[in-house]
Amino acid sequence: MWWNVFMLALRSIRRNVLRSFLTVLGIIIGVMAVITMVSLGQGATLQVTQQIASLGSNMLMIRSGQRGGPGQTAVAPPLTLAIAEAIGRDIPAIAAVAPSSSAAIKAVFANANWSTVVSGVDQRYFVVRNWPLSAGRVFNEGELRAGKAVCLIGNTLRDKLFGAQDPLGSKLRLKKLSCEVIGLLQAKGQTAFGSDQDDLVLMPLRTFQRRIAGNRDIGLIQVSVQDGVATDKVEQDIKRLLRERRHILPGEEDDFRVMDMKEITSMLTGTTQVLTGLLGAVAAVSLLVGGIGIMNIMLVSVTERTREIGIRLAIGAFERDVLMQFLVEAVVLSSLGGVLGIALALAASAGLASLLRVPFVFNIGIVILAFLFSAAVGVIFGYFPARKAARLDPIEALRHE
Repeated sequence: MWWNVFMLALRSIRRNVLRSFLTVLGIIIGVMAVITMVSLGQGATLQVTQQIASLGSNMLMIRSGQRGGPGQTAVAPPLTLAIAEAIGRDIPAIAAVAPSSSAAIKAVFANANWSTVVSGVDQRYFVVRNWPLSAGRVFNEGELRAGKAVCLIGNTLRDKLFGAQDPLGSKLRLKKLSCEVIGLLQAKGQTAFGSDQDDLVLMPLRTFQRRIAGNRDIGLIQVSVQDGVATDKVEQDIKRLLRERRHILPGEEDDFRVMDMKEITSMLTGTTQVLTGLLGAVAAVSLLVGGIGIMNIMLVSVTERTREIGIRLAIGAFERDVLMQFLVEAVVLSSLGGVLGIALALAASAGLASLLRVPFVFNIGIVILAFLFSAAVGVIFGYFPARKAARLDPIEALRHE
């Protein structure tokens, strides 16, 4: 019985191929839009998560801020190397503490120049940032203590200044300082905030302080927390230590900022997930439009086939048989549109993900949901025309021209 009903539905669809295609076009577009929007949104969320993870795992960032109330703000004293050492020494569950200072400087090599960021760091920086090298080596203890003029460069700076040439052993000029390139950092790409992580120069912290900055200030302290330890507990310990060492009285506001990368990750991924949901909901409206199209065409089909329905009822067909015939026809149309929409959506998602440079995320859940929704559209919007066909009076139907 079910097979006969299915074959009757296919025969009816084949009789009007163009009309059937135009009917399912709304379903195709709706399914395609939903899957594509959700896939791209999830790809963007994954990219944000990966980019923030590339900054370092379980990481806290400490910067100096401002002190005083409204109208009385003043620049707070800078962070110091002693504070960084105290954090690593006095607070448990710390994997590594990396103090650093940075400045924007024009780097020059031969006839090429490029404005970049120069940072003074030590070996702990590579542990906190989880940043391996693609070539060369990191600083040794002698270079860090003596403040030698050596440096490591990122992939972007290498492309801008050296092109295809091997930069190792070359001399790079930063203001009046000439430093030897001893290592090339592995490429990390852009951060979630749009900055290029590979556009930088790293040199020993003491070299930067003496030859570039002219002071011993620390601009940023990055703290890596041990795996399995809650960063919020470590954050509170750091705040307590800094308030004590910077002599901040009870009731006074902090003159520093401690940022938890997990909180930033949660905020950004939450934003992208909300946008993904909104885009998916807007795209789902087109599925409803497609369903209305199916209902409209099925009503026309009932009118055109009134005599056929009357003959079937007159020779003994039950109302439920006619109801099932038209309902299956509507479901087949919507399901066919769902299958075509899924195929086009996956191709479009992969192409757009490559174009937008976001990861392509294949979510089997949203694919199945979109297909089931398209089939449900056929049931919901096909029921009224099918019921109308099943309730026709056989005698009146036979008189229909």
